[in-house]
Amino acid sequence: MPVVDNACSLIASFPYHFSGGYLVIGTRVCSTANLCCLCIFMNFRWVELATGPVMLSTLENEKIVRGLAGIPSEGPVLFVGYHMLLGFELAPLVSRFWIERNILLRGIAHPMVFTKLREGRLPELSTFDTFRTMGAVPVSATNFYRLLSLKSHVLLYPGGMREALHRKGEDYKLFWPKQSEFVRMAARFGAKIIPFGVVGEDDIGQLLVDYDDQMKIPYMKAFIEDLTDEAVKLRTDSEGEVTNQDVHLPGILPKIPGRFYYFFGKPIETEGRKQELRSREKSHELYLEVKSEVERCIAYLKEKRENDPYRNIIPRLIYQATHGFESEVPTFEI
Repeated sequence: MPVVDNACSLIASFPYHFSGGYLVIGTRVCSTANLCCLCIFMNFRWVELATGPVMLSTLENEKIVRGLAGIPSEGPVLFVGYHMLLGFELAPLVSRFWIERNILLRGIAHPMVFTKLREGRLPELSTFDTFRTMGAVPVSATNFYRLLSLKSHVLLYPGGMREALHRKGEDYKLFWPKQSEFVRMAARFGAKIIPFGVVGEDDIGQLLVDYDDQMKIPYMKAFIEDLTDEAVKLRTDSEGEVTNQDVHLPGILPKIPGRFYYFFGKPIETEGRKQELRSREKSHELYLEVKSEVERCIAYLKEKRENDPYRNIIPRLIYQATHGFESEVPTFEI
């Protein structure tokens, strides 16, 4: 895996040794999974620098704090949130969870990351090595069951590809299925559900050419159809926009980077609610509650970031130049 190999080659510059099947870097003990997270962090350090992520979480007393103190250490935990354009939020999200809390997030990913129906125009599977290294598994009920049974911290995007490949004017709009896809499974294992929102995609680029634009061009329309035919189809029995899984690459005009903001709401307990949530009506109520919380988190961040004096990369770089490049750059008042 070239991405990991390149990152791991950098690790050679650190004093390290192996002990009992673990890699010890300085004073930190890393399992194989954690070593992979370190590799990811080192390869995507530029994303961290460019976007200056701000992580907020919610304590049990509902107090909002900066950092990930409100995230439970013990699983199973299910994170349910908004998927930014092209999944830009993933690298800082996964690396911050490992750095701050030593938690490996296990993402539920589209099957195209793992397999192709036939050879053609889709990128080589090695292109997605990073996602697999970050702990992602193909979306399926079996894999979802297995991760929760292992008490993992699971990352789920109900909006999936439709959300990550949204059109112009659809920033921060959720494209979730009409019916619950995760509540009863979470309740089966007593998993805590943590809704979260993330904003910042509109501060790093402007969507110029979207799916609708490309489908008006005969060559691009045929290209999209070829790509889509090579990918595994999902949600073929669902209704609405979430079923539009056409594979394409939107045209984006980069901006001088702004900042990414993440807000994790208060964990929602399902422990002891297994019988109650067997009811379709009750599980759907909780599903809508989670969706509403994700929307609330997004709205909170969109409002709050307007008061962040370090929203743009330039004042952040100036701050770090005077306070040290490893210093935490301030943000808005919570």
